[in-house]
Amino acid sequence: MTTAQWPPRRGSARGRPRPDLEALTGLRSGKPHYYPEYRVAAERMRRVIHALERISAALVRTMEGSEALVRAVVEAAANHLSAEWVVFALVDGELADAQPRHLVRGPDGAEWPDIGSVPDRVRDHIHQVCHGTSDDAHDGEVARRHLHVPVRLDGRIVGGVIAWTPEEREIDDVDHSVLRILAGQTAAALQNCALLDHSARLYAHATRQADDLKARNDQLVTTQAELGAARQREVLDVERHRIARELHDSVTQYALSAGMHIELVRSEITDDRLRGQLDTAKDLTRRAVEQLRSAIYALNERDGCADEDLPSMLRRLSGVHMPDELRVEVRIGGKPVSLPADCEQSLFRIAGEALFNTAVHADASRAVVRLAYHCEQVRLTISDDGCGSPDDVRRSLRAAGLAAPSGEHRGLVNMQTRARELGGTLTFRRARLGGLQVQVDVPVPCTPDRSTA
Repeated sequence: MTTAQWPPRRGSARGRPRPDLEALTGLRSGKPHYYPEYRVAAERMRRVIHALERISAALVRTMEGSEALVRAVVEAAANHLSAEWVVFALVDGELADAQPRHLVRGPDGAEWPDIGSVPDRVRDHIHQVCHGTSDDAHDGEVARRHLHVPVRLDGRIVGGVIAWTPEEREIDDVDHSVLRILAGQTAAALQNCALLDHSARLYAHATRQADDLKARNDQLVTTQAELGAARQREVLDVERHRIARELHDSVTQYALSAGMHIELVRSEITDDRLRGQLDTAKDLTRRAVEQLRSAIYALNERDGCADEDLPSMLRRLSGVHMPDELRVEVRIGGKPVSLPADCEQSLFRIAGEALFNTAVHADASRAVVRLAYHCEQVRLTISDDGCGSPDDVRRSLRAAGLAAPSGEHRGLVNMQTRARELGGTLTFRRARLGGLQVQVDVPVPCTPDRSTA
């Protein structure tokens, strides 16, 4: 019986290449008299630990991208082997997202981006790896200082790590094992880099799409709101025009007919007392017709131009809708601020109702409309020199609030309702002109004026 050799030689019939763990540790026996071998094993273990630390430090660069990872891998290989030259290269078409496709580290520790200036042996190995035709058959002397480890992924070669050591540094089994571990982990790390980069691009694309959808949704909501407001304005315009036609075709005609009959009766009566009463009735009819025409004009008009502010609206109101015997003055105080459209329209309607009451009921010859802007409040006052009494107006307002069947004094109720809807207050007091003063205080945010908005 032939005694088997121990340990088996590398490549012998019974032996096979030792696994990386055995090659890294170098242990073959636990017997104490192998102390010299344990010293060698301890030195190998120290080298292995340092090498694995370098590999770990290189592979954690995955999150920084493939370029940082490749540089860290080349640096780890160069430090472990004390190499003069280290090359990392990828096969053309493999790991297409990985950059750079090759990296060369020279004796001075610097990168050599121009492969045309590197030694021929280095350049030839780069071309071989890139074309997938690597042939690493070297004689013993060259193999002692040269190492070429393929980078494998899913059973195929996707690149290679090549190194050349100086004269005093020989390559052993530990170096082969360390570089195989480094190459294998590098392939997986590069694939993870590609997946991470692809995920980041997908996330960025999804984020852009989400932002675009949000912007489109905001535009849609705004457009829907504008369409809704346009429909409401259209309905209001149609209703205003209908009411204006009804007033013109019915109430105004009746008022004009009443005036004509009063004039006819007056011409046939000789009693001065009766003629005076008919004159009063005729004058009241004329005023009613004027107010009806003013109301019809206001109903047929839109709420004003988009660029027309409240002061302009008040000036238009005082100049167009008032009877000739009532002189109206508009005063603006403070720095004008931009108000919401519904707020300006409500204040405009309150002013119109107050001036209408002045013209019809107060027997006034003068009225002053004052609009005072403050930082957090707008005050609108309508004062006259007529015969109106604040107490009488307040009593009328309370009576109208009881919803009397006659529907009298609804104008006062409308004014109060508009003020409350704006979060403001409506008060009545004696005016300095001698008549009645209507005051509306509305809170508003402190905003720049229209000219700077």
